[in-house]
Amino acid sequence: MTRALVLQSDFGISDGAVSAMHGVAHSVDHQLSIFDLTHDIPPFNIWEGSYRLWQTMAYWSEGTVFVSVVDPGVGSTRKSIGVKTGSGHFVITPDNGTLTHIARTEGIVEVREIDEKVNRLPRSGESYTFHGRDIYAYTGARLAAGVITFEEVGPALDPDSIERISVKEPAVDESTVSGIIDILDIRFGNLWTNIPRDFFKKMDIEYGDTLNVSILHNGDEVYHNSMTFGRSFADTHKGEPLVYVNSLDNLAVAINQGSFARAYNIRTGSNWIILFEK
Repeated sequence: MTRALVLQSDFGISDGAVSAMHGVAHSVDHQLSIFDLTHDIPPFNIWEGSYRLWQTMAYWSEGTVFVSVVDPGVGSTRKSIGVKTGSGHFVITPDNGTLTHIARTEGIVEVREIDEKVNRLPRSGESYTFHGRDIYAYTGARLAAGVITFEEVGPALDPDSIERISVKEPAVDESTVSGIIDILDIRFGNLWTNIPRDFFKKMDIEYGDTLNVSILHNGDEVYHNSMTFGRSFADTHKGEPLVYVNSLDNLAVAINQGSFARAYNIRTGSNWIILFEK
């Protein structure tokens, strides 16, 4: 059975790297359906690579094979792995934390260390800096095309042994909802949090309510303001901030027709804390 192959990397598209990955996958099976998730992950940003996988995976059919290459440790002792997720998808990737969000949400049910003696592009054995082409695209294509089974990726590993990045979980109490700024809505500069919409329901927060919003970086407050909880950007005037529910059913913060991230120099990760108070 042939599965779709979806590629993600931090390679950009200004040179031939992504095309080379497509070429390797196409050479495995000329009928293989190959798609791009994104190749605009900021260089070396494992956290964002992890998030984009989670953001996208649920919308692809069970059995889809993802290749994710954000690999600042290429050529080092870090492992190359294939995993099967709790949702029935497969990911071929370096073991460097890029599965953090998937492990938290979908779960990892099986892990295989890639056997590079078998699953490596022929005549590439002396290359140590382009594993995205030589190992990950090649192995992912072979798995997607049915040339190998998942068991033939390599020997089994303990799913609990894979690398994970530390994540601060969202929390709610009688007066405050807190979480982290998980990712930026890059093009528009909105802040997407890891706080589910249901947390506002627990506090009886309704659309139209005014909220106090604070953002802390490494414990220091870098932003504090009050803003409206709106259904859409139409609930505020141009240039005003608002809280809204994003397309993943989590809470987000934006400036209507402006970039919140750029205006206040906000970034992402577990050291960027956001708090909402009614």
